[in-house]
Amino acid sequence: MTRRDALMAVAPDGTRQDTGQELAVSRFIEQFALSMAGLGFPRMAARVFVAVLISKDGLTAVELANQLKISRAAVSQAVRYLMQLGLVERQREPGQRHDHYRVTDGMWYEMFARRDEVFLRLEDNLADGIAALGDDSPGAARLDETRRFFEFIRGEVPKLMTRWRESQGETQGETRAEES
Repeated sequence: MTRRDALMAVAPDGTRQDTGQELAVSRFIEQFALSMAGLGFPRMAARVFVAVLISKDGLTAVELANQLKISRAAVSQAVRYLMQLGLVERQREPGQRHDHYRVTDGMWYEMFARRDEVFLRLEDNLADGIAALGDDSPGAARLDETRRFFEFIRGEVPKLMTRWRESQGETQGETRAEES
């Protein structure tokens, strides 16, 4: 009997049910995914992300579908979304027929470091909205506050990224990817 078999129980209908560690992991995936959904992440993408995040070496679409009990189409849509955000990457080993999805090293850092252009675009859009509404309107005042907030955040993110690298023992020009 394998460790996996020992963690699985057979239900009266003959299906296998998770027990022990697998049940705890499934609960963690669902709870963390709910937290991410609360931050605006699509729930399915959050579930896929958490499963990939905690995997040893990444997972295939089939493995994700089986683990999360979802369709491969749902996996495909979630992975596409996560790849656009730079949270997961697709890899295929030579001779393999299936792509593996894995979390990139330093992914949080990279995701936030690339936000500068997004903040700039938002600031430009907000300035356009202010001009369209006229400087004296209450809506323009709210847009201007929002623009100033994004401008502030854009100025602070590089400082935070530097502090993060320093806390991880990295110097200004080096990243985790360069160390591997």
